[in-house]
Amino acid sequence: MGGAHSREDLISDSDEEEYEEEEEENYQDSKDETPERSSSGRRSKTPSSLDEVEAKLQALKLKYPSANAQNPSLRNAVKLYLHIGGNTPKAKWVTSEKLTCYSFIKTSKINGKDGEEDGEESENEEENGEAWWVLKVGNKIRVKVGVEMQLKTFGDQRRADFVAKGVWAMKFFSDEEYRNFVSKFNSCLFENTYGIESNDANKVKVYGKDFIGWANPETADDSMWEDAEDALLKSPESATPVRANQDLREEFEEAANGGIQSLALGALDHSFLVGDSGIQVVKNFAHGIHGKGVYVNFDNGNQRSASNLMHSTPKKALLMRAETNMLLMTPMTDGKPHTTGLHQLDIETGKIVTEWKFGKDGTEITMRDITNDSKGAQLDPSGATFLGLDDNRLCRWDMRDRNGMVQNIATSTPVLNWAQGHQFSRGTNFQCFATTGDGSIVVGSLDGKIRLYSINSMRQAKTAFPGLGSPITHVDVTFDGKWILGTTDTYLVLICTLFTDKDGKTKTGFSGRMGNRIAAPRLLKLTPLDSHLAGVNNKFRNAQFSWVTENGKQERHLVATVGKFSVIWNFQQVKNGSHECYHNQEGLKSCYCYKIVLKDDSIVDSRFMHDKFAVTDSPEAPLVIATPLKVSSFSISSRR
Repeated sequence: MGGAHSREDLISDSDEEEYEEEEEENYQDSKDETPERSSSGRRSKTPSSLDEVEAKLQALKLKYPSANAQNPSLRNAVKLYLHIGGNTPKAKWVTSEKLTCYSFIKTSKINGKDGEEDGEESENEEENGEAWWVLKVGNKIRVKVGVEMQLKTFGDQRRADFVAKGVWAMKFFSDEEYRNFVSKFNSCLFENTYGIESNDANKVKVYGKDFIGWANPETADDSMWEDAEDALLKSPESATPVRANQDLREEFEEAANGGIQSLALGALDHSFLVGDSGIQVVKNFAHGIHGKGVYVNFDNGNQRSASNLMHSTPKKALLMRAETNMLLMTPMTDGKPHTTGLHQLDIETGKIVTEWKFGKDGTEITMRDITNDSKGAQLDPSGATFLGLDDNRLCRWDMRDRNGMVQNIATSTPVLNWAQGHQFSRGTNFQCFATTGDGSIVVGSLDGKIRLYSINSMRQAKTAFPGLGSPITHVDVTFDGKWILGTTDTYLVLICTLFTDKDGKTKTGFSGRMGNRIAAPRLLKLTPLDSHLAGVNNKFRNAQFSWVTENGKQERHLVATVGKFSVIWNFQQVKNGSHECYHNQEGLKSCYCYKIVLKDDSIVDSRFMHDKFAVTDSPEAPLVIATPLKVSSFSISSRR
């Protein structure tokens, strides 16, 4: 499911002098451009490659002399290109500077004037006790070194693309100069991220000796990725051939009854759109979800509980008891997810039957997130427990009274029973969690760490993967627990949990300590151009695997939301170590092959329906995309 490269790999054949006259007008026009609406992710193609342009320019020796001939003393010389036109048919690369130079400067003046003389700053400047590494290119670019730049390197072209109030490309005059830039950039990125110098000792300090392969991926053990690829291809149930002609086709789109806040997909007959004032019930079909005309208002049932719910909007909806009940979680304050309780909705009667409170040892406490006991737990008709997460708490809640007695909900607000869990004394800063098919738990943290807990204990993590410098805002895990998908603001991280124990048995990090034979993760990113088009304030949200609840079946795709984009990766393609994306890369392998679905409004959520809704002519269940006012369903089809 590729095709995300063409706009960045190509450059227009326009003359530099023409750009000098037209640059301001073209760049101004490009600021407000948005991509054409497309479910296939195909890009308009421009006529020639960077290398073709370079060959023509070098042929004009008087006009385009070598760097040394033009200025023998110029250090860190590069050619600078700017991408204009967004995703319109006029999109192209233009030469911004035929010859300029870059430098890395350590300074506290991140947004200093581009016209400042280099002599005013030094590579070791530390003003006010705090300073960062900044990349400065000529007088046009000055940007703090960070993951927000979305740096993408092309080793075979001696080229680096990045975002800095626009999309830029630098080409280097030799392989050595290119490698020096990449090495220096990575060192500055490490220091800006962790606040310490980039050296082997500090990398061990940050990642731990067992995870040093994360800092130096060339030394990591990737055999588990290769074993997983082989196993996937040998399994007729789970293998999904990678076809260039697979495409996304919109099946349904309809207006919602109110501002959609969250999406609760069911694996049985119905799914649910949670809005400002109630819940819209929709029907599940093989080609997506479709409205039934049924709407449940929050003002039904228990008047006291419903009244509380009507004055706020639920941000989390959790299906339970064979999808006949729903738990609704409403934040106490805008901007923060914490709450002291939740509402229980009986879907069959359309009434809120209980308002529950979180409490431990007689004291009211908060939770920031809830989830089912396991991947398929919402299908259990007798389910009475679920998991809760707070900044420093991980626990299981039981809706049954600890003494086996029914709680009197008519006279008081019932308190959930803390059935199992741990309250951590030190700052774990938990952010999000998810469960496997057997009930093992994965937890993402503010410091970027991802912890794995077995089904037997919530006190001690079996495995703790180090952070890569960005907070984990959402986490998902495959049904079999072999793969973890973490969401950060600027990239997704895919982790393989498989390892071989001392007896030669293959296990996951949920069941034992992984030792030092740990595979390096892989990153899923937007290209610099797509990242720029998505908007500076739009971040990755809610990356998830497609949905299976049976042993022996393998998730086939990954989906995440960025602003108005729903971005889809082919899971098998990401795991394939020989995939074209990984050629000529340095550092952690990053996959840029994806499809984009563009909507007219910011997307609330993008999720695949349950695997049972996959039909014979499609390798995947439909994808459901919700915006505040509409919900759409897409099928992945094979064009003939």
